[in-house]
Amino acid sequence: MTSETHKEAGPQELASALVAGSALTSDWLPSFTAVPRELFVPERIWPGIADGSRQNPAVYRSRDPDAWRRAVYSDIPLTTQWDDGNHEGDGLGTTPTSSNSMPTMVVSMLRDLNVRPGDRVLEIGTGTGWNAGLLAHRLGDPNVVTVEFDPEVARSARENLRRAGLEPTVIEGDGRDGWAAGSPYDRVIATCSLLDIPPAWLEQTVPGGVIVAPFGTEYGGEQIVRLTVSDDGTSASGGFTGGSAFMRLRQQRTERPPFDEYLHGIAWPADGVKSTTTLSPWDTGTWFQQFVIGLGVPGVFWRAERYENDAYTLWLYSRDRQSLASADYERDRTEYEVYQSGPRRLWDEVEAAYRWWAGQGRPGNERFGLTITPQGQTAWLDSPDNPVPQHG
Repeated sequence: MTSETHKEAGPQELASALVAGSALTSDWLPSFTAVPRELFVPERIWPGIADGSRQNPAVYRSRDPDAWRRAVYSDIPLTTQWDDGNHEGDGLGTTPTSSNSMPTMVVSMLRDLNVRPGDRVLEIGTGTGWNAGLLAHRLGDPNVVTVEFDPEVARSARENLRRAGLEPTVIEGDGRDGWAAGSPYDRVIATCSLLDIPPAWLEQTVPGGVIVAPFGTEYGGEQIVRLTVSDDGTSASGGFTGGSAFMRLRQQRTERPPFDEYLHGIAWPADGVKSTTTLSPWDTGTWFQQFVIGLGVPGVFWRAERYENDAYTLWLYSRDRQSLASADYERDRTEYEVYQSGPRRLWDEVEAAYRWWAGQGRPGNERFGLTITPQGQTAWLDSPDNPVPQHG
């Protein structure tokens, strides 16, 4: 629907666009109107674009109020912090680490949460406080607890919430732990992406309660999962509802070892075994394809080394630093050169995961789901009885 091309600059215009796009539902409209986004956006922001692929230069409210307001009331994410607060200056930092999320994503996840009057909600990842403010307006301050790891971000969120006349409980702490003192909760929502759903969240949620969270894989890609906690409270299961691109929970960020640690001083292809493939590396590269591959290939991540004419090398790495692979892409080719080294044949694994997905008819996110038990988590297709095969 609308994104960076939206030219109006006000809460009513944004609300109308979100309603027209079926993201904002009538039950959330009063809170969305009463808790305007601008109260939760700081003086300086870096506007993004709807797909999260780019950040624009910094915009200051005091210097260019019209541009600031246009950004605030557009359906785009707004970065408010880089590099865990260590970034200086108005340029782009290395990694966005706090933001005011894209409004479509905010209201879509709140819709997935399906709150009822009197529900108690735990939010993980306070950020600017806007999401907590919407929840507090609808459910009442005493029914909302939000946890933020960064003390400065938490302090700012409290100020924003007070400015809006709202006072949910804001806790500084490790989001993986939830907040047991306020439990049990009927609903849990995370505004940061996860590789693993923390057990504490299940323990603090009532049987039949709902957990909504962005769930990603180390390989890439991310989807919103909606889990329902079992009657005995020991497990949870549910499907994916749509794509997302949130910042990773700090304690679950994937370490990216330096390239040299894989080569041990030996020039590539070192001891790599050469082969060819008819699967184009390009065909494995969409956000959703990365997600599906990641479900079946644990402990693997990638980067692309780009050249002229859209050519590139897809590098694949194992988290344990033991395996490495490369696949070279060039336009108009039908075979692609591959080298693989180490105990895992990483390209073979990626190709097997991709071909499994293609063989199932290229299913979309609506056919995938996730189950969490004390023994771990399992992704599945169509039913928990049909787990995604593991290739690593």
